[in-house]
Amino acid sequence: MLKTFLLDRAAAMGIPMTAGQAEQFNLYHEMLVEANARMNLTRVPYDPAEAVDRNYLDCVAPLAGGFPDAATAVDVGSGAGFPGIPLAIMLPDTRFTLIDALGKRVDFLREVIDRLGLNAVALHLRAEDAARREDLREGFDLAVARAVAPMNVLCEYLLPLVKVGGHMLALKGPGLDDELTQAGNALSLLGGAIERTQPLAIPGRDWNHQAAWIKKAAPTPEKYPRRAGAAEKRPL
Repeated sequence: MLKTFLLDRAAAMGIPMTAGQAEQFNLYHEMLVEANARMNLTRVPYDPAEAVDRNYLDCVAPLAGGFPDAATAVDVGSGAGFPGIPLAIMLPDTRFTLIDALGKRVDFLREVIDRLGLNAVALHLRAEDAARREDLREGFDLAVARAVAPMNVLCEYLLPLVKVGGHMLALKGPGLDDELTQAGNALSLLGGAIERTQPLAIPGRDWNHQAAWIKKAAPTPEKYPRRAGAAEKRPL
């Protein structure tokens, strides 16, 4: 049933999905339900339609319009795998790196990557530490995050990981415009520029989810990100 919902509703959104990808989502869902019996990863709705809309299609909704080509992508604060795992399923040619600060979540992500055969890797790191690694700093075409932090904080987590010319993608709710206004100073300091916002519409749902596309216009100064916790305590 979940696969049927996925295929029908993705098609209604204008997002091509194969039967094989729907099967990967179904396996991912089964793994989430089983893992949640052992540890609190995320809320998994019982109703398949709710799970499809809130957990999976909400993550891939940006694919419905103007998604840039990206050979490499990083999901910061991936948690249970949102949005990195759904995007990795839909974009098999993109190499995904999923970063999370909690070891048990990273263990789960690695199991999912292995079972689903995804073009991805999961790393046990804080975002601030990831951006200090030479192999990761400004090493990605795309950095994504969902439900991690306000935009002024999120910019300091994501932009240091993005190549100049690449993009930061933030999946947000109805307060996005206000968050972008408050993030103006952070964007200026970190080398980011607002490219566009994108409504993330799911047929039959009245929630107002949006995406912010931020272009990496200039290198991020070496002093950013600051030490762990500083961005939350003293946003730019």
